[in-house]
Amino acid sequence: MSHQPREVPNSAEEARLVDSATYPRKVLFVAGAGRSGTSTMAGLMRILGLHVPQPEVTADETNPKGFGEPQWAVDHHDRLLKEALVQVSDARPEAWFETGRVSTREPERIKTAQWLESHFEVSSELVVKDPRLSWFLSLWRVAAIRTGATPVFATMLRPPAEVVGSKQAYYANRLGSAHLAASWLNMLLHTERATRESVVDGGRVFVRYADLLDDWVKTSMHVGEQLQLQHVLHCDSEQIREGHRFVDPGLRRVNQTLEDLGLPPRLHELVAGTWEELNKLADPGGDTPDVHQSLDQLREAYVDLYEEAEAISRSSVVAAEQRTKRQVRGSAAPAPVETRGADRVPHSLRAAVPAPVRRGLRKALGRERP
Repeated sequence: MSHQPREVPNSAEEARLVDSATYPRKVLFVAGAGRSGTSTMAGLMRILGLHVPQPEVTADETNPKGFGEPQWAVDHHDRLLKEALVQVSDARPEAWFETGRVSTREPERIKTAQWLESHFEVSSELVVKDPRLSWFLSLWRVAAIRTGATPVFATMLRPPAEVVGSKQAYYANRLGSAHLAASWLNMLLHTERATRESVVDGGRVFVRYADLLDDWVKTSMHVGEQLQLQHVLHCDSEQIREGHRFVDPGLRRVNQTLEDLGLPPRLHELVAGTWEELNKLADPGGDTPDVHQSLDQLREAYVDLYEEAEAISRSSVVAAEQRTKRQVRGSAAPAPVETRGADRVPHSLRAAVPAPVRRGLRKALGRERP
């Protein structure tokens, strides 16, 4: 599965004389936490000429203008997350090791590369977006390279309090502000680290959602220039007009602050510090080793905090185990997979159960994985 990139035109005038099929292969991966503007970014990239592999996830009341998500990628991620026992908004640092283990499986790499290859028949530049995407960035990077494409990454940045508020408002999330803030922290810190190797070749950008809504043309053109997305660089006036019709400045409907969340002090401190450092990455010339070092320290501090929380939550773990056993004993017939004992336990309790305890519980219930 190989593809030799062709020469890119040196000017817009030359570009008009060249078929876009001659552009080098690229895959733009739009990453970041859900409700952070990833759909707006993917939708704009589609309008400006990149191809969203079809079919797409159907728009609904939570995102009436569409998600810009390939249905195959969503289903692919859902299956892999279930195999790894990881939630979409998982706050556990350990969850990255579980999804990383799944991502190294050769059959999954082959399957992912074959899917990408089939869509390069439609366009030389693709955009793939899904809130689950960050868990499997290494899988997609390898798959893109195997097709002869260059993987590039755009990570959306929205204030964490707004992300938490949006999830609570639109997804009826009952897991609490502290859990959602911790999952945002876990997601963004590891997404930054997973895309860092693309810094040297200009293969990543960080985009503030507010900047995209305030001036989508300027922000999108910056993304196109930084990542050398030829369709964006050579878009026409009709595409710009369509983009204006697509972007709604009123999309930013949640305006609460971090203080409104009432987080535990140490978690509040880590979320605020991480947001400050991530914002530097979105500034011109801000993607520097000093910022990387600060983010590494924040990530290590979060791992320490989570381990401390696990160490003092043993009573919750025991309660979850007892509730699970009682529910299993009380079931007259085997429950469907999605409603079996452990799945009825709130995620806030399940996420606190260390991996060795979960494995022991699965063994006791006869639910060991092969």
